[in-house]
Amino acid sequence: MRVITGSARGMSLKTLEGETTRPTSEKVKEAVFSALQFEIEGRRILDLFAGSGQLGIEALSRGAESAVFVDSDKNAVKIIKENIEKTKFSEKSDVYQGDSVAFLSMTGKIFDIAFIDPPYATGLLQKAMNKLDDRIAEGGAVVCEHPFDEELPESFGGLIKQKDYRYGKIAVSIFRKG
Repeated sequence: MRVITGSARGMSLKTLEGETTRPTSEKVKEAVFSALQFEIEGRRILDLFAGSGQLGIEALSRGAESAVFVDSDKNAVKIIKENIEKTKFSEKSDVYQGDSVAFLSMTGKIFDIAFIDPPYATGLLQKAMNKLDDRIAEGGAVVCEHPFDEELPESFGGLIKQKDYRYGKIAVSIFRKG
């Protein structure tokens, strides 16, 4: 797994071994950042259910102002911190270990773009999306990765589905605020 472009281009990133995390494939990551290519610079990023932190790190590499990484797994948090240090984004990053949905209820931060890739078939995607409406800036985006056979509603509060993409068994839905 590597950073595709930007200031950390080509740097390899660590990921967790085993089945507890499911890193976003390079193909899906490229497609997501292609869809958002003109929206990243200077933005505040949330990488929820962050795993290795690769989506938030890719955004920082492309000029995002800051990124918050949240994951409940202490081993994932360790990997995220190592990847942030390696790519020299420590000063632009905050990492939280804990429940991602609870984080959304507790934080007062507002984000421009959120990446959300929870464990599949757990109901966490819907719970997080229902909390994200208050955490996303007007005009902001939420990028959800989910199984292609999981149909998401057209909206979650003020977050309106803009586009769906399919990559094999994976789907990506982009929601916009406002």
